[in-house]
Amino acid sequence: MNNDNTNMNTNMNTTNSLGYDKAIVSENLTKKFGRFTAVDTISFSVDKGEIFGFLGANGAGKTTAMRMLTGLLLPTSGRASVAGFDVFTQTEEIKRNIGYMSQKFSLYEDLTIGENIDFYGGIYGLGRSELKTKTSEMIEKFSLGDAGRKLIKDLPLGWKQMLAFSVAMIHNPQIVFLDEPTGGVDPITRRRFWDLIYEASSQGKTIFVTTHYMDEAEYCGRVSIMVDGLIEAMGRPNDLKLQYGCDSMNDVFVKLARPE
Repeated sequence: MNNDNTNMNTNMNTTNSLGYDKAIVSENLTKKFGRFTAVDTISFSVDKGEIFGFLGANGAGKTTAMRMLTGLLLPTSGRASVAGFDVFTQTEEIKRNIGYMSQKFSLYEDLTIGENIDFYGGIYGLGRSELKTKTSEMIEKFSLGDAGRKLIKDLPLGWKQMLAFSVAMIHNPQIVFLDEPTGGVDPITRRRFWDLIYEASSQGKTIFVTTHYMDEAEYCGRVSIMVDGLIEAMGRPNDLKLQYGCDSMNDVFVKLARPE
């Protein structure tokens, strides 16, 4: 990182310029890999308790942007804060204060449901009593019964994804990042997964979700649409449909991603 970028972020902890009343703030956030710019000067903010959709086709830069915001990848330039913490200098604090569900399935296939809960709960510092309570709540919530002793690999994909989401929130984070959480599951399971998202949002949690399913944009309070590393549009789904003269978010996306 050059000195200009270092100086740019020196005072991040003592200023409100990034809006610490917001859950997430990004200003000109950029990530380059050699000569290739994966994320190009993106700027946006997410309110506390908001369901924010981060949309785009595969390869648009969504996952790279999310990895910077979750402290897993150092940006090349720009500024950003997550839960009030600086993405350049406070990555460990960010990781402790968020939930994260990766694009690839994140639970251990050769462990049981209970063992996965114990493992991830232990990482986040939960005590034995709290872990026991969380395990019972999860088994009851999903009506798993004796299935709680089943190996994860023996469960249907939809159940795996919903459990992974619940485990990502086991330490009660106020911001949850979901990277294409409904990929590969059937429409009914996708709807059930979004019921879990609504439930978390009703509890005041901020949900930052990436997806390439444009119909899921309708479920978000606001969305941004990335094309080739840039944010090409941002706003409420109904406002964007009106702005671009389209009947669906899929049509909005096609107009932005594949202009004639």
